Amino acid sequence: MAYYVLVRALIAAHGQPAALAEAVGRDVKGKASSVLFAIAIPIALVAPIVAMLINVGVVVMWLVPDRRMEKVIRSDRPNPP
Repeated sequence: MAYYVLVRALIAAHGQPAALAEAVGRDVKGKASSVLFAIAIPIALVAPIVAMLINVGVVVMWLVPDRRMEKVIRSDRPNPP
């Protein structure tokens, strides 16, 4: 939840380029992480190992590089001569 609030605050801050909002896009990973963590909390009361596996899944999801920022930064740069 804090990640989502931070990203939205950065986008809304004065002077931020439009490319930042474009790079963040729909932020599927951020939203999925919040949902999975919210699911893991009550599951931890009944099946702690399952909750731990959900949390590990979120970590693995974030280990995969997210290329959104690179795409926007590369498109803003002029091509070398």
